[in-house]
Amino acid sequence: MKLPGNNLRSYKYLLVIFIFGMIVFPDLAISKIDNTKEPILLIADEIHFDEKLGIIAAKGNVEIAYKKRTLTANQITYNQRDDIVTAIGNIVLVEPTGEVLFSEYAELTGDIREGFLRGFGMLLDDDSKLAAVTAQRKGGIETQLNQAIYSACRNCFRFDGEPLWDIKASEVIHNQERREVIYRNATLQLFGIPVAYTPFLSHPDPKVKRKSGLLTPTFGGAASLGSAFRVPYFWAISRDKDFTFDPIIYASNNPLLTGEYRQSFADGMLRTRISGIYDTLDNKNDRGRGHIDASLRFVIDKNWRFGSNIKLSSDDTYLSRFGFPGKNTLTSNLYIQRFGQRSFTSIESIYFQGLRDTDEQKRIPLVLPKIDFKYASKPQNNGALTTIDANFQSLGRDKGLSSQRLSLHTSWMAPYTSKLGTVTTLGATLQTDLYNISDSKIGKQNSAKGLYGRLFPQVMAELKYPWIKKENYGTFLVEPIAKLLVAPNTGNSDQIPNEDSLAAEFDETNIFSNNRYPGKDRIESGSRLAYGIKGGFYGNNGTNSTFIVGQSYNFNKNKQSITGLEKDRNKSDIVGRLTISPNKYFDLLYKTRLNMENLKPKRNEISVIGGIPEIQASINYILFEETEEFPKREEIYAGLTSKISKRWTAHINTRRDLGADEGMRSWGASLTYNCDCLDFSIDYKRTYTKDRDVPPEESMYIRFIFKSLGEFGTPL
Repeated sequence: MKLPGNNLRSYKYLLVIFIFGMIVFPDLAISKIDNTKEPILLIADEIHFDEKLGIIAAKGNVEIAYKKRTLTANQITYNQRDDIVTAIGNIVLVEPTGEVLFSEYAELTGDIREGFLRGFGMLLDDDSKLAAVTAQRKGGIETQLNQAIYSACRNCFRFDGEPLWDIKASEVIHNQERREVIYRNATLQLFGIPVAYTPFLSHPDPKVKRKSGLLTPTFGGAASLGSAFRVPYFWAISRDKDFTFDPIIYASNNPLLTGEYRQSFADGMLRTRISGIYDTLDNKNDRGRGHIDASLRFVIDKNWRFGSNIKLSSDDTYLSRFGFPGKNTLTSNLYIQRFGQRSFTSIESIYFQGLRDTDEQKRIPLVLPKIDFKYASKPQNNGALTTIDANFQSLGRDKGLSSQRLSLHTSWMAPYTSKLGTVTTLGATLQTDLYNISDSKIGKQNSAKGLYGRLFPQVMAELKYPWIKKENYGTFLVEPIAKLLVAPNTGNSDQIPNEDSLAAEFDETNIFSNNRYPGKDRIESGSRLAYGIKGGFYGNNGTNSTFIVGQSYNFNKNKQSITGLEKDRNKSDIVGRLTISPNKYFDLLYKTRLNMENLKPKRNEISVIGGIPEIQASINYILFEETEEFPKREEIYAGLTSKISKRWTAHINTRRDLGADEGMRSWGASLTYNCDCLDFSIDYKRTYTKDRDVPPEESMYIRFIFKSLGEFGTPL
């Protein structure tokens, strides 16, 4: 509460008058209409009492506090008989709910809940503002503004100092109980220019996080689909669940119906998105299309949890054609998991839906079930550690190979650090696999069956010798590494199917791995020596540069189907990685795999980002030589971003294929503006690729996001 501004003596004098008045004239400090008889706390530079007229007059830094409401003004008078409070000059009324009201003149009831205000202003909870020529307070919960203006801008202003955007209305009603703001005859002004009119508009109070009602509609579309209009409706069913229905109305097609349901539980959550349309754009192939994308998570207790993910599409191109997120393969699963102190258990079933043109769904397996158990023992005094990795999975196909696999992988590792600083690790592993194979009947052919097993031991010894040098400005590290693995040279049997190790590559991440295959179906047999060196500089200011380079030598002729390990040769390709981040203005990442004979690159990945905030460039280049699974790929992506000013940003990018089908793949540009009350963007994109009924596209889209109002967008 504000104290008088004169001096301590005058404060004591005014306080004595205030206390005396409370004792002698108690009725003057109590509202007649209030049954609780709660006093009004009043303080000011000057206080005058007129007992005959029943009027208290206060001047200078006047402050009244009553029932969690606070009223301050230059001058306040209280008429006890009429129960009217009149305030003049620099009036500020703070509501219990947090809103702040401003005015130059006000006539209010004794409880400060109702009244008339002139020269009105209101600060909402999110710092957005309402102003009006006059306002009427009703019941302490509703404020009716006449000839009003609203803006959410705090720091975004035009050259003339006015807000970047505002809404002018003949009447605005702010209801604190219903938590909504209603406009009548509203005009949206952007940069002072009227751009939209509506006879009725409403939006939630800033304190409202969820409320049922229509959301801001958006306009869009594409060349192949035509113009589109999206009208979302949000239904807050209860505190723990809601539903958003956001159909898309097309000018040249049937409506696309879609919605998302969300629900939170005490120990989990559910989210489901469903869509559907009867597509008539292709007159020769009218059909119903749709998709479902759902996820469920539940925590049973501190150890157990279960859940599922469902991702299904009616056909291969539906998601990309109608703008829904998706990948080349949709994965649905149902799982239950247990997290122990030193163990992990998972039981899962998996369904894959292939969306590539070459995918044949009948040949894609259904995994039912897949059971994993992993355990790591407590390290012994010497650091030795034992691990167990057990797996059972069953794969079934409508057409082609079906199999069941039982696998057990055990390992033992013991590290030792010498006084010289060398780190030696000794270890042994044993992988045991059992397969039951059957080939489903194709035509008149009989099904093939078989039971196959495998026992694969492996021992290893790894030596590291890290060298570290610390300086005032950072730390240098150089670490030579060598690893010897000894195992029988059995190769991989053709009778054992390869389901999880199809795309195997020798690179800088697995130089020293015991098995460079990503799954369990393939083993890397034979004895070999892996060697390399890694190091780096780590600056005290956060800068760093690192490198790693290595190679592998097989004592027997290589029999593996791993990219980077040539068959019937001993030496592998040379792989490496280099990162350079000397400061916050430059980052470089380079990965490579070089031919062991002529050092010609077989794989190159270069990523460079450099520049100051005002202008920054990025380049990504990839080169992959042809392998057994994939064709040669060479591609470059380049982007340029400019921070034109504090709020304006421009960006341009392009992607080009440098391989056999050389040509532009896509390019785009954007211009964005960001401030506290408005986000604006204009985006252009052109694609040159075609996937069945998804043709190349060219689009330009303009979008406005108004704080508290929503998003408006339309294609150009």
